Amino acid sequence: MLGDLVDFLGKSPPDPVRLPLLASHRPVLMILAIYLLFVKLVGPKVMQHRKPFDLRRLIKVYNVMQILYNVIMSFFAVHFMLGPGDFNFKCIKNLPPDHEYKTWERWLTYSYFFNKLLDLLETVFFVLRKKDRQISFLHVFHHMYMLYFSFMYLYYYGYGGHGFFMCFFNVVVHIMMYSYYYQSSLDRDSKGDLWWKKYITIVQLIQFGIVLAHSIYTLKQPDCPSARFSATCAGSISVVFIILFSNFYFHAYIRPKKSKQKAI
Repeated sequence: MLGDLVDFLGKSPPDPVRLPLLASHRPVLMILAIYLLFVKLVGPKVMQHRKPFDLRRLIKVYNVMQILYNVIMSFFAVHFMLGPGDFNFKCIKNLPPDHEYKTWERWLTYSYFFNKLLDLLETVFFVLRKKDRQISFLHVFHHMYMLYFSFMYLYYYGYGGHGFFMCFFNVVVHIMMYSYYYQSSLDRDSKGDLWWKKYITIVQLIQFGIVLAHSIYTLKQPDCPSARFSATCAGSISVVFIILFSNFYFHAYIRPKKSKQKAI
């Protein structure tokens, strides 16, 4: 496994077309470094003696934009997978460079990567609104990992393929998540969370379960070497996220409920 990883990281990008920010590791690593520095050090220090910014209008626009972006992306993803991409779900392969729909595959996959960049703004809003409780390790790790892994996949594995199918489930979760954020922003008088907030985490856990199951299924196909590394990475990180999100769900919803029952 270690040898496969070293060989994989040492190979040249399989697709000569390098869309913006995908030519090398440097731009993405710089963005992540600035993001982490702002979120954990600069931002909190600047806001320490300031009042929280009122960003409600900006956040509403951001949430609506994210909902529309992910809805459109999911529509074209389904159309592509069942239509021009002609996916064989037993072994999902990248289209060859000379395929007539390769440009489709490139830009659809890139649109997911670009959305991971937009997701970073969510944490920036938390900092400017002094919502420090929401900037958890899971939140920051998830955003950073998703962006960098998306880059790694596109750089080393190419556009489309097995990873494109895996990302589709994340797009569905984002539609639900940003719909929740938008509805919450409309209900100013509400002192608690909307009743369906916990189901977002449940859907996320289902998402990781599906990704893990399909990755295992792909690895069991004897004639599918092209997707083995992608399936191994996707399956492995799914296990990590299942543990992290299960821990979050327990401490956010199950443990407080048990504490209330004991108090009664």
